[in-house]
Amino acid sequence: MTQRSPTCVRLSSRLRNLGVGLALCWLALADSRTDQLINKVQSRYNGAHTLAVHFVENYSILGHPRPAESGTLQLQKQGKMRWEYSHPEGKLFVSDGKQVYLYTAGDNRVEKVPLRDTEDMRAPLAFLLGHLEMKKEFRDFDTHEGDGGTWLEATAKNDRLPYEKVEMLILPNGAIDKLNVVGRDQSVLSYAFTDEKINPKLDDSLFHFQIPPGAEVVNAVDYAGQEK
Repeated sequence: MTQRSPTCVRLSSRLRNLGVGLALCWLALADSRTDQLINKVQSRYNGAHTLAVHFVENYSILGHPRPAESGTLQLQKQGKMRWEYSHPEGKLFVSDGKQVYLYTAGDNRVEKVPLRDTEDMRAPLAFLLGHLEMKKEFRDFDTHEGDGGTWLEATAKNDRLPYEKVEMLILPNGAIDKLNVVGRDQSVLSYAFTDEKINPKLDDSLFHFQIPPGAEVVNAVDYAGQEK
């Protein structure tokens, strides 16, 4: 049996240590880049009081996509939001910070549910302003370059959230350009955002939903309970 010389043993040990050291350095660098990216996003949105942006929304489940929808999203601190759809026209999703309302003009129907109880994957975006703590909500962060920015991927920390994974394309200024949300039913809700405005002047009445005359109002929590 051939024995290695002490010099070879020492060299091999140094190479192993060097490899471990380089791996640790790479991990530390990756964590540092991820932290910088998270801090950039949180600084942009947590420092804002209002936000307005155009969106294109795509949704698919089990590989079956539905037609794209689009409109304008307006946000205000304390969980207030307004998704006003231009396509399809007459669709409206409003949160006043306590209740969520989904209105479809074609059916003249309103679905109402407390914000804390909704499983709608649009609802968490209400907390972009002032309450974004990504490391509190997510784990297993990963980043990679692409499409003029950096993709940040993460997994939900607990199963109380209506989704299990998010992917967001973050631009150099910290703006979220694209967002993919993977639901627990493996549905995928995707957004492309354009023309984002930070701190535009928004009237508070935008976030107070008025029930249209003759509209059917459904308490979505009670309805879900009856369906079980």
